[in-house]
Amino acid sequence: MADAPQIVSPEIHQSTLPHYDNNGGDVRHRKKSVGLVEIHGPNGQTKTVNLEEMSDADAQLAAQFGYNPVFKREFGYLSTFSFAVSISGLFATIMTTFSYPLSAGGSAAAVWCWLISGAGCMCIACSVAELVSAYPTSGGLYFTISRLAPKDWVPALSWLTGWINLLGQVAGVASSEYGAAQMLLAAVAIGSDFNYVITTNTTIGVMAALTVLTGLVNSLSTYWMEKMTKTYVIFHVLVLVSCSIALLAKTENKHDATYVFTDVESGSGWTPVGFSFLFGFLSVSWTMTDYDATAHITEEISQPEVKAPWAISMAMLFTYLAGFLFNIVLCFCMGDPTEILASPIAQPVAQIYYNSLGKAGGIFFTVCGFVIIKFVCFTAMQALGRTVFAFSRDRLIPLSHVWTKISPLTGTPLYAVWISVFWCIVINLIGLGSYAAISGVFNICAIALDWSYIIPIACKLLFNKFEPGPWHMGVFGKFVNAWACLWTLFVTIIFLLPTVVPVAADTMNYASVFLVFILVCAAFFWYLGGRRYYTGPIVEAQAESYQSDDGSSPNAAEADSKPYKETDS
Repeated sequence: MADAPQIVSPEIHQSTLPHYDNNGGDVRHRKKSVGLVEIHGPNGQTKTVNLEEMSDADAQLAAQFGYNPVFKREFGYLSTFSFAVSISGLFATIMTTFSYPLSAGGSAAAVWCWLISGAGCMCIACSVAELVSAYPTSGGLYFTISRLAPKDWVPALSWLTGWINLLGQVAGVASSEYGAAQMLLAAVAIGSDFNYVITTNTTIGVMAALTVLTGLVNSLSTYWMEKMTKTYVIFHVLVLVSCSIALLAKTENKHDATYVFTDVESGSGWTPVGFSFLFGFLSVSWTMTDYDATAHITEEISQPEVKAPWAISMAMLFTYLAGFLFNIVLCFCMGDPTEILASPIAQPVAQIYYNSLGKAGGIFFTVCGFVIIKFVCFTAMQALGRTVFAFSRDRLIPLSHVWTKISPLTGTPLYAVWISVFWCIVINLIGLGSYAAISGVFNICAIALDWSYIIPIACKLLFNKFEPGPWHMGVFGKFVNAWACLWTLFVTIIFLLPTVVPVAADTMNYASVFLVFILVCAAFFWYLGGRRYYTGPIVEAQAESYQSDDGSSPNAAEADSKPYKETDS
């Protein structure tokens, strides 16, 4: 792996300007190294960088985390928040997953599962935000293992966390692209007065074309990605609010509050019905996940230790509250749940739009859902490409020297983006054999991503090596972290069970198959060679502050004779 950075002419100063956290506490800025840092890359190349010529964030990345800054920091507060909101894609992701709580427990499941599961997801999101503030690198929570776990445990835990996170992100993009294809075809079917018949082969073909489109968009520079992302949150909120108002105003035979909040109807076959109710947690867990996507673009954010965690926590809070309200609106206006679940376009929410708003309204809001979920795909693919780059930087992935290449034209890792496009298409090709397998992709997305977060969070709790950044939860942190771990363990058991009984080939939950497959692959690569060369993320190197007897700093020649200090804290 890449050697630790060598400090050639170091000098450290501490900013005296106070920075206040969300609780009003005075949190000092991090130490900023100045001088020269010699960084050895993953391919053996060496580069010397001058920290004085860098921004604070780039200097911290080079000196504290040992990585060479290669991205332009184009993202500010609005674009970072918009990026974090776009990852959830609330309006569209509810459209693609509303059938899960509805078939599991009816209207009551759609409402209360969101409220209950969303609280657990918020605990995970805040725990992730706290770690991102402390360690803002493109590696995300995978990187934090090197700072939170005992040194001897770092290689194995980082390897496992990295591969699980990679599976979750690929499954997340793949399932989003499949949902986008379903929405686009649903709009076509509504436009043809339901004469157009949607087939699995057509859906897979459209999915592949849309994934290639996502790759093309992600081939743009960070500058254009930031400009495109910034406008998204405004569009999303306008669509969400206008659709809710239109449904409430135009739906003639709405359900009453008693039905919406108390009616339980299970179509899963599980008994007792209360157990079936639990499968409704999948909708919110799939929507409110991928929290660390924003972490993977921290090397493209100015002041990432503040803006990234703020964006993660605020975006998830918006998703939690707005999602709860939107589910209530849908339940009031959905009509007979059995009829919309049996819709020929396989999109219950699109059918609600058609039933309540007519053909024009149905097409309009279904297309809006398609546009929103494509934004989900654009931003999720950006995060996935940066993840592949960051993991390759530490030689976690085979052929790492290829995926770390940065295009001189766009300043982005194009090879990492397009290998991601390839695998997202491949995983969805499984749908040609079984639609149940695609459902397994939805399930494994939530499981894998959440476990890649919980492993570092558990390390934070167990080993007490965490050094908080500017954004932290103070005394409440350990309680929130503990609940995040317990909640993830609970929902994982639910998401690995078959959602329908009796179990058959076309109703099997294949999430467990995907999980076992990626763990076998990770173990195979580990024993094939990973354990011999992989030692975890780059070990932190900090410059020592040298001063002469008269209190002055040494010159470059004197500093060259001083050893650099490595720490694993």
